[in-house]
Amino acid sequence: MNADILTQVFGASARIKTIRLLMVVGAIILLDQFSKMIILQQVPLFHMIPVIPGFFNITHIHNPGGAFGFMAGQGPEVRTFLFQAMSILAAVFIAVFYYRTPSEYRWLSFGLLLILGGAIGNMIDRFRFGEVVDFLDFYIKGYHWPAFNVADSGITVGMVILVLHLLFNKMPD
Repeated sequence: MNADILTQVFGASARIKTIRLLMVVGAIILLDQFSKMIILQQVPLFHMIPVIPGFFNITHIHNPGGAFGFMAGQGPEVRTFLFQAMSILAAVFIAVFYYRTPSEYRWLSFGLLLILGGAIGNMIDRFRFGEVVDFLDFYIKGYHWPAFNVADSGITVGMVILVLHLLFNKMPD
């Protein structure tokens, strides 16, 4: 989107917001895709590398579903269409909300950018592979948290920031 159009629609701070968007979203996407590239090249599928015994492994898996394997049992055409459509709509909604958020709401803006970067990181996987590469595996004894990746971490941290703003009534008017 042209910065001049953004400035006309969202105001003078649109240029600064665009720079922040490119930096934060770009960093999340680069970290996410770089870490996944290393996993794809170095760790065989379903292989586990203990990092902190009894707590954390690197475990290469692919998630054809959404969060926590949601819709993993559906056909690939249905999943691909549904998740891509939802991701694109969410990305547009988040970007518009980000540009409309006043500049004094820095944490909220940062949270939105983390969500956007994570959504795009996972969207790239879905376009490339039809599923998402996950590898961060935390557990205690036999209780495993579902494996996740850097993009998921960005989405989660961003959502925590967003929920805190909602809970403490710190949302812009």
